[in-house]
Amino acid sequence: MSGLHHLSALEQGSLVASGEVTPAALVEHYAAREDRVGAFVTRTTEQALERAERLLAAGRSEGAGPLWGVPTAVKDLNMTAGVRTTFGSKAYEDFVPPFNDGVVDAIEAAGLVSLGKTSTPEFGSPCYTEPEGLPPAVTPWDTTRMAGGSSGGAAAAVSAGLAPVAQGSDGGGSIRIPASCCGLVGLKPSRGRVSGAPMYGEVTGLAVTGPLARTVRDAAAFLDVLAGHGAGDVAWLPEPRTSFLEACDRTPGPLRVARFIEPVIADTDVDPSSVTAWEEATELLRGLGHEVVDVEVPIPREAVATFETCWAVLTALTPAPPGREGDLRPLTRWLSERGHAVSGPEFGWAMGELRRIGARAVEALAPYDAVLTPTLARPPALVGELRDDADPARDFENQKRFTPWTSAWNVSGMPAVSLPLHWTSDGLPVGVMLAGRPAQEELLLGLAAQVEQAHPWRDRTAPGF
Repeated sequence: MSGLHHLSALEQGSLVASGEVTPAALVEHYAAREDRVGAFVTRTTEQALERAERLLAAGRSEGAGPLWGVPTAVKDLNMTAGVRTTFGSKAYEDFVPPFNDGVVDAIEAAGLVSLGKTSTPEFGSPCYTEPEGLPPAVTPWDTTRMAGGSSGGAAAAVSAGLAPVAQGSDGGGSIRIPASCCGLVGLKPSRGRVSGAPMYGEVTGLAVTGPLARTVRDAAAFLDVLAGHGAGDVAWLPEPRTSFLEACDRTPGPLRVARFIEPVIADTDVDPSSVTAWEEATELLRGLGHEVVDVEVPIPREAVATFETCWAVLTALTPAPPGREGDLRPLTRWLSERGHAVSGPEFGWAMGELRRIGARAVEALAPYDAVLTPTLARPPALVGELRDDADPARDFENQKRFTPWTSAWNVSGMPAVSLPLHWTSDGLPVGVMLAGRPAQEELLLGLAAQVEQAHPWRDRTAPGF
């Protein structure tokens, strides 16, 4: 079956469940495909084949989910026992952790098979994926342009047919940015939806793990795998009424949808393609019977400094191994220096203020079921266009201008999804973003699935892939 990679993850899972395809056959199919987009840092084909054979020998359990036996990939920020984990940094090029983190354990418990570690920028900080000494992650729609970041390798893998679904993480847009650049569905769940066990290293509450997929249903099925809480979690969300996959079959509405297009975190020009995508999405939602209302930006521009303080401290909390400090990229060193300059009381105040800002945004948007914005200010940038090693401050500003909306939903903790609803005249994908109320991924996924059904993108694949 030469076209297996054109099938959705759920379709592949159905073939495995019926016995028409084995997990090992899927691994072999993907292993034979060349990585031309800088998706993988480490491919673990031998381990994947061994795991696939063990799964088949043990047999499918009665409660196995629909993605049992399906290949996936793990972002190189996540600990994988016995498999090199570099955190996107040359300073950690030889690091092999002795344990999995909770996300990887959840993926394995659901019977998925990891094909390897996907590329990420250093410590997952930039919105581009150009790790030192490695090929950049690029979008298959134009391999001179970036795949986005920090889950750029994951998005490139799914978009190029190197994995049917992949895990990403998102602290300021790191799932939704590459989803927009690569023509995918990228879902950032609500704060607390996915456990941070066992390290609990993300102290700001900004980042959460989520799926990158070609369809809303695939993303929902993978969220069913990832979601849940550990016994040691400080806070968690209640279980959904049904599976997230089943939520895709519930037609929502009529809903009240807020919309705004004014950039949140930077003064920047919005490309006409992003405006067109947003306007077309508005008319699509209205055609589906939803009310769309213009609203003021719910987060003040003054919040940017508070976010940057927390982001800098978060970067400073991931030091290089002793003696490898010189291997860190200029942007990382610049952010770390900013973080180390923040006193304990200043950081405590910034954390509290960030939560207050988020709470006020949630309160302002409480009358609405969803919020519509563009995902990015423009189509995928050229490789190297945003990066500026000589001037990290300019690099950081370039990133803010490229991603002026995504981090708002990390601050508020609300779920948000980028949908591939538009393409430019020269074939570049342009995402549109929908955010939902906290803990209401079911409603957001139902709306996203309704949008996909009305304006399907499933059959759009990058030329040559």
